[in-house]
Amino acid sequence: MASADLLLHPVRLRVVQAFLGNRMLTTAELHQLLPDVPTASLYRHVATLADAGLLTVVAERRVRGAAERTYRLVVEAASVTPADAAAMSVEDHGRAFAAFTAMLLADFGRYLERGDVDPGRDGVSYRQAALWLDDEEFAAFLADLREVVGRRLELQPDGQRRRRLLGTVLLPGE
Repeated sequence: MASADLLLHPVRLRVVQAFLGNRMLTTAELHQLLPDVPTASLYRHVATLADAGLLTVVAERRVRGAAERTYRLVVEAASVTPADAAAMSVEDHGRAFAAFTAMLLADFGRYLERGDVDPGRDGVSYRQAALWLDDEEFAAFLADLREVVGRRLELQPDGQRRRRLLGTVLLPGE
């Protein structure tokens, strides 16, 4: 199964998202983050992602006779490459985008349900802008974005940093 096929499943997409930011989690910790996913289903999806090489075991310990594994996302394996995207059908792209937007809606819903909501303090933003760029300017814009975001992707949790989610969508305007 290709990465794109694996990631088109909404639960597996949420599992992968939970690991973003260099997180290392046990399945029990993952279940705390995704309490609406039945435990057996979560274990099955974690096993599927691990078997496919998208999750790797970074630690293992015995808990009441059972092996408790700590997983980490293999970011390179979880990314849909340009070749994967080119091989996807129009329907696959529609499903992938629907899963992506559903994930954003769910994340925002969980934020709102927290109770202590202050978008200014929390740095929450959602907006759309139209940019007038030729192909060369657009390529330079993408390179700038990769540079700015790439530097921050390397930052590790340190007790002071908060995990923040960044979602981007770039579409032609016409």
